[in-house]
Amino acid sequence: MNILGLSAYYHDSAACLVRDGEIVAAAQEERFTRKKHDASFPTQATRYCLSAGGVTPGKLDAIVFYDKPVTKFGRLLQTYQACAPRGIRSFLLAMPQWLKQKLHIPFEIERAMRALGYDAPIETSFIPHHLSHAASAFYPSPFESAAVLTIDGVGEWATSSIGVGRGRSLELLHELRFPHSLGLLYSAFTTFCGFKVNSGEYKLMGLAPYGQPRYVEHIYKHLIDLRDDGSFRMDARYFDYMAGLTMTSGVFARLFDGPARSPESRITQREMDLAASIQVVTEEIVLRMARYALAITGERRLCLAGGVALNCVANGRLLRERVADEIWVQPAAGDAGGALGAALYGWHGVKGSPRVVRRGDAMSGSYLGPSYGDDEIRAWLDAQGYVYEKLSDSTERANRVAELLANQAVVGVLFGRMEFGPRALGHRSILGDPRSAKMQSVMNLKVKFRESFRPFAPAVLREDVSTYFDLDVDSPYMLIVAPVKGVHRLETEPTAGSDSDDLLARVNQVRSTLPAITHVDYSARIQTVDPERSPAFYEILRAFKERTSTGVLINTSFNVRGEPIVCSPQDAYRCFMRSEMDYLVLENNLLARAAQPPMPDDAQWRQEFQLD
Repeated sequence: MNILGLSAYYHDSAACLVRDGEIVAAAQEERFTRKKHDASFPTQATRYCLSAGGVTPGKLDAIVFYDKPVTKFGRLLQTYQACAPRGIRSFLLAMPQWLKQKLHIPFEIERAMRALGYDAPIETSFIPHHLSHAASAFYPSPFESAAVLTIDGVGEWATSSIGVGRGRSLELLHELRFPHSLGLLYSAFTTFCGFKVNSGEYKLMGLAPYGQPRYVEHIYKHLIDLRDDGSFRMDARYFDYMAGLTMTSGVFARLFDGPARSPESRITQREMDLAASIQVVTEEIVLRMARYALAITGERRLCLAGGVALNCVANGRLLRERVADEIWVQPAAGDAGGALGAALYGWHGVKGSPRVVRRGDAMSGSYLGPSYGDDEIRAWLDAQGYVYEKLSDSTERANRVAELLANQAVVGVLFGRMEFGPRALGHRSILGDPRSAKMQSVMNLKVKFRESFRPFAPAVLREDVSTYFDLDVDSPYMLIVAPVKGVHRLETEPTAGSDSDDLLARVNQVRSTLPAITHVDYSARIQTVDPERSPAFYEILRAFKERTSTGVLINTSFNVRGEPIVCSPQDAYRCFMRSEMDYLVLENNLLARAAQPPMPDDAQWRQEFQLD
């Protein structure tokens, strides 16, 4: 039985194909359209998934959509009515899209599938947003039973939910409802600090260690009434997202010492302190919700999904404080992962089919996207006149890449199946040497074209993770932050209380023997790499360790700021030539930037991507 899961029309549209309970393929539409957070129907992602599974017209058994649009529309109407007449501008902006498209999603799906050649009527189901998140968290997990916690901005009405999964059964028990939302609270601070909703939250998390949490009491006293179970109520006077066109109100600005920071302007100590403060509050709420979820379900294992589950600092706190015996976080925890959860719920929940628990998990390393063969790549390279060196196999590739990295080159790699979710996990990555004191600045400013304060993540051999970090569990999806071990820290301390003018100096301060991946608070967002999930990437790390005695690499996503992660060899080559990467690997083909023919002048290329 072939079941297609879909998420669409809000942000991060995606498709996922599940066959007889197995995840066959999954991808986000943005990777194909090159439009970040693309919300349109995932036409190209759907085409890829059905092609990858060999699902011809007539062989697709069911479609499951990750949301209940009519219920969501009812919430919007009630909200606007409660806020009237103040929300009239927002109402007039939102209604045309709802009346034209979002209220007609069953017909939109049918029309899109017909355009793809699937003309026969297909059974279509719509399930609640947070049930999709919960299914994506529990069903692929390695647990026979577990408590399930989902936290995001808002689905239909729910903003957080607690459930329990046992075997094929999944039940939601409690929910926190709009407008009280941890995801929206965090996004309010994100926009106030000058970053974009749905893409800037991870920047706020990265900025937090530079600040002091001096606004925590302000948040507890004025913004939220937090309870022991992690539920809370927000004071609507400080927020404008229910009916207005901004996340925060003028009262919010007065509480936090002035107007919001303008995007791209200088980051001040206030923004650092705001980031630190909301991060502390977020962690406390997540901890309380998790403890309550475990208490009411009687479970000792915890699964997480929803956009807030991508807050890997909070995930690290859950581990360090041993809230649960084990935790598992869906790598595509945001709305894209809703497509995967919808498809799996279609198999287990709608069809009532049994569940098989797999060692590790059922995500196949989250390598669920398209791949490209050497013959296809070489034919394209030859047709374009690009200069490349053929490598014999993955072993030669690993040795050459390791040699280049050890000599301080920056190398972009594309091989195997593309990752599903927001993290590059070694198949669509830019790699660097973490021992270099200059590498963070070089890669941020010359390769990624992004803010200098943003840290890079380490990929580490699974067997070596406890050598470098205070972590002793798998973290294959880069979803856990942990401290660098004391033995690798250097005596130089960060300058406490530095003002914003010292931000760049603080970024470049050498804090450990792995300075390029050590954040200002001596933490790192860790990806453990093992030969079962990612044999090709593991081979590169092993080869690098043989040359340098260091089983760690910088791993950052293969894109520039504002661009989706690359999907195809063509995407990778274009990004490679527009940045200052030194080498590019396309499967078993090695390209040196210096050897390539000049690209046509496209000085305006950065305007293709809106800054995130």
